[in-house]
Amino acid sequence: MLTRVNRVLYPVALKAMFLLAPERIHSIIMASIRTTTRLGIARTLLARLFTVPDPVLRQEVFGVTFPAPLGLAAGFDKSAAAADAWGLLGFGYAEVGTVTGQAQPGNPPPRLFRLPADRALINRMGFNNPGAVAAADNLLAAKGRGIPGPIGANIGKTKVVPLDGAVEDYRISARLLGQHADFVVVNVSSPNTPGLRDLQAVDSLRPILAAVLDEVTVPVLVKIAPDLADADIDAVADLAVELGLAGIVATNTTISRDGLTTPADEVEAMGAGGLSGAPLADRSLEVLRRLYSRVGGKLALISVGGIETPDQAWERICAGADLLQTYTGFIYGGPVRLREIHEGLAARVRAAGLSNISEAVGSAPRG
Repeated sequence: MLTRVNRVLYPVALKAMFLLAPERIHSIIMASIRTTTRLGIARTLLARLFTVPDPVLRQEVFGVTFPAPLGLAAGFDKSAAAADAWGLLGFGYAEVGTVTGQAQPGNPPPRLFRLPADRALINRMGFNNPGAVAAADNLLAAKGRGIPGPIGANIGKTKVVPLDGAVEDYRISARLLGQHADFVVVNVSSPNTPGLRDLQAVDSLRPILAAVLDEVTVPVLVKIAPDLADADIDAVADLAVELGLAGIVATNTTISRDGLTTPADEVEAMGAGGLSGAPLADRSLEVLRRLYSRVGGKLALISVGGIETPDQAWERICAGADLLQTYTGFIYGGPVRLREIHEGLAARVRAAGLSNISEAVGSAPRG
């Protein structure tokens, strides 16, 4: 019933939301989520509507227990202002941030664009956030209210910090946020901070990851770009194993504009930025398969990019993903979509004769 109602009402609601500028409606939605989920009766109702507390979906990954595999990707809750809300909306966990060592406004607007024909977004936000101190305070406050699922802290480089100061900048964020998060993700793959992707080179990445590992006791992961060459993906994966990282998040947004339905002149007018959503699905899956063939069983893999259906989610699990994330798909599908995906995954686990979703990870035949 909920699915049928959602298929009628959510497209109408989405059209209404799309009448407002992207950042404006995002601010309204965030404020609504924060307000609503701090009311006791609303918390109970939302959890009943959107969560799928099925034991076959519950698993332990890098020592952390996840009630369900699909989480919120970084970028939606940049300041951890709603860290205690996401589990009530159907997410198995959430990754807050990206948070930088210093507060920064990000790039000048407009910097967020919709591509409805492609079920996609382009953003060049530039890590707008209140800084690691404020985000850490928000996480601590959320813990006091009760967080219904694991929270990861995604950390990036402050724009004004030169590349040769990146190690200390990441260290500061890790020190402040690591004590309040269940895991930390090192983001060196956003296309919207000048020079940041250069830090994916192994020689530059090694000291950053080593510094973060020194500062925290929680699992550390690294997030990579879909635009990396295969050899570079292999190099980052090997480094992650060498240093003892917990896993890799694959992938961030892409600078590619290939294969879009939106007219080329409209896309060009939007300018630079990272593309997310449905067009990223094929490359994200390709990177996942490569990573699993390289380091499967040695590292946890979190797959993100273009996941919108139970079939896609199951394909990622079978291709080697321990966990999944969504952002753009959540915007275009709403919280009921999360429930549909989790119910679909549970059904597929049972149909395969498995007792837990972890048994399906990497089960797809490899050529």
